[in-house]
Amino acid sequence: MANEDQIFGRLELLMGAETVERIGQKRVIIFGVGGVGSWCAESLVRSGIRHLTIVDSDRVCITNINRQLMATTKTVGQVKVDVLKERLLSINPQAEITALQKIFTQDTADEFEIGSYDYIIDAIDSLKDKALLILMATRTKAKFISSMGAALKLDPTRIKITEFWKVQGDPLARALRKKFKQMGEYPKRKFKCVYSDELISGGKDETVCGTVVHITAIFGFMLASLVIRDNVSEP
Repeated sequence: MANEDQIFGRLELLMGAETVERIGQKRVIIFGVGGVGSWCAESLVRSGIRHLTIVDSDRVCITNINRQLMATTKTVGQVKVDVLKERLLSINPQAEITALQKIFTQDTADEFEIGSYDYIIDAIDSLKDKALLILMATRTKAKFISSMGAALKLDPTRIKITEFWKVQGDPLARALRKKFKQMGEYPKRKFKCVYSDELISGGKDETVCGTVVHITAIFGFMLASLVIRDNVSEP
């Protein structure tokens, strides 16, 4: 079995052993491991994160196969976080992966102890639950990063990173701002988002929107990049 020195040798060449060691000590939690969150989890583990909690209540369904990392014809019906955990441990068996088949809601929010993490990553679809996570996460000392909508997009060159209040052209960000205004409650501090200002018209059927993996995966990779780059020492 390969050891971590062998697995992360190329990372050390790029970032230095001290940085890789620092990354390995960070604790990260991802809420939602679908088309965005699953790729974020894989990228983090391949980049040296050893302490990762993945949260999702769903099971793999056949419509996930076009964009979700762990979704294949063989995993349909299985618990998403369990399948993903198995894959992540096959990448680094020494990683500490906690798989929680739960959903983040008003009723369950306190169960996750989000203040104990160094990084909180939001890849939640539900507007209500996403807004709650943003409000709670920005009250903690953890670095918080959020994904805006990855559906109805085809052009990867339109994907960007910016501060939440500077996001333009994204319906989910607009809906969140409206919800915060209605609630009369706002995030306690600024946070970065991955988003795209592209919007394909006609790409949905009632409540279901079209998605493609080269967009959702890049969203996930960019979320992971914010964690990794945050730990790279200045030259």
